[in-house]
Amino acid sequence: MDLTTVIPKILLIFPAKNEEETIEYVITTAKQSRCNPEIIVVDAFSSDRTVELARKAGGIVIQQDAKTFPAKGIAMKTGLREAIKSKADIILFLDADIKNLTPEWIDNLVDGCTNCDMVRGYYQRQPRDAAVTKLIARPMLHIFFPELSHFEQPLSGEVCARNEVWKSLLEKNPPDGWGIDVWFLIETALSGYQIKEIFLGRKEHTSFEDYREDLGKLAKMAEQVEFTIIKEAFKHGRIHLHGAVSI
Repeated sequence: MDLTTVIPKILLIFPAKNEEETIEYVITTAKQSRCNPEIIVVDAFSSDRTVELARKAGGIVIQQDAKTFPAKGIAMKTGLREAIKSKADIILFLDADIKNLTPEWIDNLVDGCTNCDMVRGYYQRQPRDAAVTKLIARPMLHIFFPELSHFEQPLSGEVCARNEVWKSLLEKNPPDGWGIDVWFLIETALSGYQIKEIFLGRKEHTSFEDYREDLGKLAKMAEQVEFTIIKEAFKHGRIHLHGAVSI
Protein backbone atom coordinates (compact mmCIF):
# COMPACT_ATOMS: atom_id res chain seq x y z
CA MET A 1 0.00 0.00 0.00
CA ASP A 2 1.32 3.41 -0.96
CA LEU A 3 1.21 5.59 2.16
CA THR A 4 2.68 8.62 0.44
CA THR A 5 0.75 11.76 1.30
CA VAL A 6 0.16 14.08 -1.62
CA ILE A 7 0.73 17.65 -0.45
CA PRO A 8 -1.34 20.13 -2.46
CA LYS A 9 0.49 22.95 -4.17
CA ILE A 10 -0.68 26.27 -2.76
CA LEU A 11 -0.14 29.47 -4.70
CA LEU A 12 -0.79 32.90 -3.20
CA ILE A 13 -1.28 35.97 -5.38
CA PHE A 14 -0.83 39.58 -4.28
CA PRO A 15 -2.12 42.10 -6.83
CA ALA A 16 -0.08 45.24 -6.10
CA LYS A 17 0.43 48.82 -7.22
CA ASN A 18 2.73 51.13 -5.24
CA GLU A 19 2.65 49.03 -2.09
CA GLU A 20 6.24 49.57 -0.93
CA GLU A 21 5.01 50.27 2.60
CA THR A 22 3.63 46.76 3.14
CA ILE A 23 4.80 44.39 0.39
CA GLU A 24 7.83 43.02 2.26
CA TYR A 25 5.76 42.51 5.39
CA VAL A 26 2.90 40.64 3.69
CA ILE A 27 5.26 38.34 1.76
CA THR A 28 7.39 37.59 4.81
CA THR A 29 4.28 36.91 6.88
CA ALA A 30 2.71 34.68 4.22
CA LYS A 31 5.89 32.59 4.09
CA GLN A 32 5.31 31.67 7.75
CA SER A 33 2.09 29.85 6.85
CA ARG A 34 2.19 26.10 7.45
CA CYS A 35 0.75 25.76 3.92
CA ASN A 36 4.12 26.82 2.49
CA PRO A 37 2.59 28.80 -0.39
CA GLU A 38 4.43 29.90 -3.49
CA ILE A 39 3.99 33.65 -3.76
CA ILE A 40 3.34 35.69 -6.89
CA VAL A 41 3.10 39.47 -6.91
CA VAL A 42 1.24 40.86 -9.91
CA ASP A 43 2.62 44.36 -10.26
CA ALA A 44 0.47 47.04 -11.88
CA PHE A 45 3.39 49.11 -13.18
CA SER A 46 4.34 50.50 -9.77
CA SER A 47 6.36 53.72 -9.69
CA ASP A 48 7.80 53.09 -6.22
CA ARG A 49 9.97 50.25 -4.82
CA THR A 50 7.23 47.60 -4.79
CA VAL A 51 8.92 45.33 -7.33
CA GLU A 52 12.36 45.61 -5.77
CA LEU A 53 11.09 44.94 -2.25
CA ALA A 54 8.82 42.09 -3.35
CA ARG A 55 11.73 40.29 -4.99
CA LYS A 56 13.92 40.96 -1.97
CA ALA A 57 11.30 39.28 0.23
CA GLY A 58 11.23 36.22 -2.02
CA GLY A 59 8.14 36.83 -4.13
CA ILE A 60 7.95 36.03 -7.83
CA VAL A 61 7.05 39.28 -9.58
CA ILE A 62 5.15 39.45 -12.85
CA GLN A 63 3.47 42.45 -14.48
CA GLN A 64 -0.21 42.65 -15.23
CA ASP A 65 -1.12 42.10 -18.86
CA ALA A 66 -2.11 45.66 -19.76
CA LYS A 67 -1.16 49.14 -18.63
CA THR A 68 -4.75 50.08 -17.87
CA PHE A 69 -6.13 51.61 -14.66
CA PRO A 70 -8.07 50.95 -12.57
CA ALA A 71 -7.55 47.30 -13.42
CA LYS A 72 -7.77 45.00 -10.43
CA GLY A 73 -9.51 42.49 -12.69
CA ILE A 74 -6.63 42.49 -15.15
CA ALA A 75 -4.14 41.91 -12.33
CA MET A 76 -6.18 39.04 -10.87
CA LYS A 77 -6.64 37.38 -14.25
CA THR A 78 -2.93 37.71 -14.99
CA GLY A 79 -2.13 36.02 -11.68
CA LEU A 80 -4.68 33.27 -12.22
CA ARG A 81 -3.35 32.36 -15.63
CA GLU A 82 0.15 32.08 -14.19
CA ALA A 83 -1.07 30.01 -11.23
CA ILE A 84 -3.08 27.63 -13.41
CA LYS A 85 -0.12 27.23 -15.75
CA SER A 86 2.03 26.26 -12.75
CA LYS A 87 -0.54 23.55 -11.86
CA ALA A 88 -1.31 24.92 -8.41
CA ASP A 89 -4.00 22.90 -6.62
CA ILE A 90 -5.32 25.77 -4.51
CA ILE A 91 -5.01 29.43 -5.45
CA LEU A 92 -5.71 32.31 -3.12
CA PHE A 93 -5.63 36.08 -3.27
CA LEU A 94 -4.72 38.52 -0.53
CA ASP A 95 -4.63 42.31 -0.66
CA ALA A 96 -1.07 43.63 -0.65
CA ASP A 97 -1.76 46.61 1.62
CA ILE A 98 -2.70 44.72 4.80
CA LYS A 99 -0.91 46.03 7.89
CA ASN A 100 -1.89 43.25 10.28
CA LEU A 101 -1.74 40.08 8.19
CA THR A 102 -0.99 36.86 10.06
CA PRO A 103 -0.02 33.40 8.72
CA GLU A 104 -3.30 32.08 10.14
CA TRP A 105 -5.24 34.02 7.49
CA ILE A 106 -3.64 31.82 4.83
CA ASP A 107 -3.98 28.65 6.90
CA ASN A 108 -7.69 29.21 7.55
CA LEU A 109 -8.53 30.10 3.95
CA VAL A 110 -6.73 27.04 2.60
CA ASP A 111 -8.18 24.74 5.26
CA GLY A 112 -11.65 25.89 4.27
CA CYS A 113 -11.12 24.57 0.75
CA THR A 114 -10.88 20.99 2.00
CA ASN A 115 -14.69 20.78 2.10
CA CYS A 116 -15.77 23.80 0.05
CA ASP A 117 -15.22 25.15 -3.46
CA MET A 118 -14.48 28.77 -2.55
CA VAL A 119 -13.66 30.42 0.77
CA ARG A 120 -13.91 34.16 1.28
CA GLY A 121 -12.62 36.17 4.21
CA TYR A 122 -14.57 38.74 6.21
CA TYR A 123 -13.39 40.89 9.07
CA GLN A 124 -13.96 43.82 11.37
CA ARG A 125 -13.04 47.17 9.84
CA GLN A 126 -13.06 50.83 10.73
CA PRO A 127 -16.62 52.28 10.87
CA ARG A 128 -15.99 54.51 7.81
CA ASP A 129 -14.24 51.74 5.90
CA ALA A 130 -15.91 49.52 3.25
CA ALA A 131 -18.22 52.31 2.00
CA VAL A 132 -18.72 50.71 -1.43
CA THR A 133 -19.66 47.43 0.23
CA LYS A 134 -22.16 49.07 2.56
CA LEU A 135 -23.74 51.52 0.12
CA ILE A 136 -23.52 49.73 -3.23
CA ALA A 137 -22.61 46.04 -3.22
CA ARG A 138 -24.74 44.67 -0.39
CA PRO A 139 -27.91 46.68 -1.15
CA MET A 140 -27.76 45.76 -4.83
CA LEU A 141 -27.12 42.09 -4.13
CA HIS A 142 -30.11 42.16 -1.79
CA ILE A 143 -32.25 43.35 -4.72
CA PHE A 144 -30.93 41.28 -7.63
CA PHE A 145 -29.27 38.28 -5.95
CA PRO A 146 -31.03 37.91 -2.58
CA GLU A 147 -29.54 34.45 -2.09
CA LEU A 148 -26.16 36.18 -1.74
CA SER A 149 -27.27 39.00 0.55
CA HIS A 150 -25.96 37.19 3.64
CA PHE A 151 -22.34 37.61 2.58
CA GLU A 152 -20.75 40.16 4.88
CA GLN A 153 -18.07 41.34 2.46
CA PRO A 154 -18.85 40.58 -1.18
CA LEU A 155 -15.85 42.68 -2.24
CA SER A 156 -13.38 40.78 -0.08
CA GLY A 157 -9.83 40.71 -1.41
CA GLU A 158 -9.12 37.54 0.56
CA VAL A 159 -10.44 34.69 -1.56
CA CYS A 160 -9.35 31.07 -1.94
CA ALA A 161 -10.56 28.37 -4.34
CA ARG A 162 -9.52 25.19 -6.04
CA ASN A 163 -7.77 25.32 -9.42
CA GLU A 164 -10.74 23.96 -11.35
CA VAL A 165 -13.06 26.61 -9.91
CA TRP A 166 -10.78 29.46 -10.97
CA LYS A 167 -10.29 27.86 -14.39
CA SER A 168 -14.04 27.69 -15.01
CA LEU A 169 -14.47 31.31 -13.91
CA LEU A 170 -11.72 32.55 -16.23
CA GLU A 171 -13.55 30.96 -19.14
CA LYS A 172 -16.55 33.22 -18.42
CA ASN A 173 -14.60 36.42 -19.21
CA PRO A 174 -14.38 38.29 -15.87
CA PRO A 175 -14.35 42.11 -15.90
CA ASP A 176 -11.11 44.08 -15.95
CA GLY A 177 -11.80 46.53 -13.15
CA TRP A 178 -13.00 46.79 -9.56
CA GLY A 179 -16.13 44.77 -10.28
CA ILE A 180 -14.24 41.49 -10.44
CA ASP A 181 -14.61 40.62 -6.75
CA VAL A 182 -18.41 40.72 -6.73
CA TRP A 183 -18.44 39.15 -10.20
CA PHE A 184 -16.49 36.17 -8.85
CA LEU A 185 -18.99 35.83 -6.00
CA ILE A 186 -22.04 35.93 -8.29
CA GLU A 187 -20.65 33.66 -10.99
CA THR A 188 -19.26 31.12 -8.53
CA ALA A 189 -22.59 30.84 -6.73
CA LEU A 190 -24.71 30.69 -9.88
CA SER A 191 -22.40 28.05 -11.32
CA GLY A 192 -23.43 25.79 -8.45
CA TYR A 193 -20.23 25.92 -6.44
CA GLN A 194 -20.31 25.98 -2.66
CA ILE A 195 -19.03 29.20 -1.06
CA LYS A 196 -18.47 30.05 2.57
CA GLU A 197 -17.15 33.05 4.47
CA ILE A 198 -14.74 32.74 7.36
CA PHE A 199 -13.93 35.38 9.94
CA LEU A 200 -10.31 36.56 9.83
CA GLY A 201 -10.41 39.07 12.67
CA ARG A 202 -9.69 42.76 12.24
CA LYS A 203 -8.37 44.15 8.97
CA GLU A 204 -6.16 47.21 8.86
CA HIS A 205 -4.96 48.34 5.46
CA THR A 206 -3.14 51.35 4.09
CA SER A 207 -5.62 52.15 1.30
CA PHE A 208 -8.17 53.23 3.91
CA GLU A 209 -5.95 56.20 4.64
CA ASP A 210 -6.38 57.33 1.02
CA TYR A 211 -10.12 57.84 1.38
CA ARG A 212 -10.69 58.16 5.13
CA GLU A 213 -11.50 61.88 4.81
CA ASP A 214 -12.88 61.86 1.26
CA LEU A 215 -15.11 58.96 0.25
CA GLY A 216 -15.46 60.62 -3.16
CA LYS A 217 -12.17 58.96 -4.07
CA LEU A 218 -14.12 55.69 -4.19
CA ALA A 219 -16.43 56.93 -6.97
CA LYS A 220 -14.80 54.92 -9.77
CA MET A 221 -14.81 51.75 -7.69
CA ALA A 222 -18.47 52.30 -6.78
CA GLU A 223 -19.37 52.86 -10.43
CA GLN A 224 -17.63 49.69 -11.60
CA VAL A 225 -19.11 47.55 -8.83
CA GLU A 226 -22.60 48.94 -9.47
CA PHE A 227 -22.54 48.31 -13.21
CA THR A 228 -21.01 44.86 -12.76
CA ILE A 229 -23.99 43.85 -10.63
CA ILE A 230 -26.43 45.42 -13.11
CA LYS A 231 -24.83 43.54 -16.01
CA GLU A 232 -24.96 40.30 -14.03
CA ALA A 233 -28.62 40.96 -13.27
CA PHE A 234 -29.33 41.30 -17.01
CA LYS A 235 -27.26 38.23 -17.82
CA HIS A 236 -29.04 36.02 -15.29
CA GLY A 237 -32.56 37.33 -15.87
CA ARG A 238 -32.81 39.21 -12.59
CA ILE A 239 -33.11 42.82 -13.77
CA HIS A 240 -36.91 42.79 -13.36
CA LEU A 241 -36.42 42.47 -9.59
CA HIS A 242 -35.77 46.21 -9.45
CA GLY A 243 -39.54 46.63 -9.56
CA ALA A 244 -39.78 45.51 -5.95
CA VAL A 245 -37.78 48.53 -4.78
CA SER A 246 -39.82 51.37 -3.32
CA ILE A 247 -38.64 54.83 -4.38
